[in-house]
Amino acid sequence: MDYVSALLPPVVMAAFFIGLVVTIVKTQGGANKTKEDRIADAAVAATTAPGRPVDTTAKRDSDS
Repeated sequence: MDYVSALLPPVVMAAFFIGLVVTIVKTQGGANKTKEDRIADAAVAATTAPGRPVDTTAKRDSDS
């Protein structure tokens, strides 16, 4: 019975991971693709909008 309790967590995690990968693959493209592309384009446009000041004096983690 010890082998069942030893094998159960990896089998459950493997099943969950397989389900996650299948879900990710199924949601790529199709009707969701244009919606996701529009959201990503809007986010990029908002961060690179002309006239928006860019703070070049901000310290980065590597500068400290």
